[in-house]
Amino acid sequence: MRLALNIDHFATLRQARRGGEPEPVLVALLAEQAGAEGIVVHLRSDRRHIQDRDLRLLRQVVKTKLNMEMAATPEMKRIALEVLPDVVSLVPEKPEELTTEGGLNAAAARDALAPFIADLHKAKIRVSIFVDPDIHQIRSCREAGVSLIEINTGKYAEQKPGPAQSELLRVIKEAAVFGRSLGLEVHAGHGLDYRNVLPIAALPEVSELSIGYSIVARAAVVGVERAVKEMVALLERC
Repeated sequence: MRLALNIDHFATLRQARRGGEPEPVLVALLAEQAGAEGIVVHLRSDRRHIQDRDLRLLRQVVKTKLNMEMAATPEMKRIALEVLPDVVSLVPEKPEELTTEGGLNAAAARDALAPFIADLHKAKIRVSIFVDPDIHQIRSCREAGVSLIEINTGKYAEQKPGPAQSELLRVIKEAAVFGRSLGLEVHAGHGLDYRNVLPIAALPEVSELSIGYSIVARAAVVGVERAVKEMVALLERC
């Protein structure tokens, strides 16, 4: 199981004081050395954490895989085509949200997404869609032209261990199995932490997990390299 580290909230901490630290680029380098196999950043329209300079510098230094999360807007497509990340992950975006609240409604936006995705593919950028564990939505992702999805694990992660969480895990597994049956590569993420990650990591249909906030919080106590190594060690148990 591969770990892709989302470093947005290191930038959130920096932007809280409009200072220069912590430096997201340094975090990315430390994370790669500690075993992360990808770096994820969300360039939001309001630039609340990751800035354009961060993205451009990361493109120069990231040696594993750079995944740019973004809304499907003309501005973001222009930036992606200039920077050329390895992967673009299309996500919904609301100005008032604290973090991404759910998957992209690919079924409703499929006709608009298809040419948008095609333009990125022409530039040899792989495209993923962040999607809820819903069969109809996953089918629409495939019809829009992607070969990769990231299943939203947010509702699962919000639940305490018990029957409700087990049912949400079942839904995620069913969605992952369906995605693989369509020929999609399946990743997962959102809200995962050191306590709830193992059941998701154990799903054989899922090949990569995108994890951010919990590792950022842990890093504030033990440092970036140790926090990443601890998560990598957990994932290696599956």
